Amino acid sequence: MNYQDMQCLFETLFKQTDCDEYLTLNFNIPDVDAFTSLRIDAGWWLIDSALAKVSLDNSLFHVGIYNHDKLLAYGRVIGDGALFYYVQDVVVLTEYQGRGLGHFIMLAIGSFLDTAVTKGATVGLLSVKGKEPFYLRYGFKPRDGSELGLGMCKFY
Repeated sequence: MNYQDMQCLFETLFKQTDCDEYLTLNFNIPDVDAFTSLRIDAGWWLIDSALAKVSLDNSLFHVGIYNHDKLLAYGRVIGDGALFYYVQDVVVLTEYQGRGLGHFIMLAIGSFLDTAVTKGATVGLLSVKGKEPFYLRYGFKPRDGSELGLGMCKFY
């Protein structure tokens, strides 16, 4: 599905019924302050603005949902663009959770991955504890250790 098709689907799913809410879909790099604010709202740690800018600039794909200029939901894909892709920073502002915005973010990410990823590549993600069932709906499988090990992280 291309960007225009995603926009049409978005407009169908989120018809504007309330004059106070004007939801728009955007595939551009978000403002660093909006991005860090959304992360903080989710309970994630504060990151340095310069570091956030470099990270956002180096991402492969961005999708955001806005109410006027306010970033409500966001997700991105990072990786090498060949063998490894990672779904990163899928987050919805607390007061907008449960309205399908996260689902739409994942649909857009899935559409990007369907066109970008080739046979033999791996798409991974690290879920926030307790949110694993959300990602199962999009074909992600937990690493239970039976085949590939549990996976590990190192934080700096």
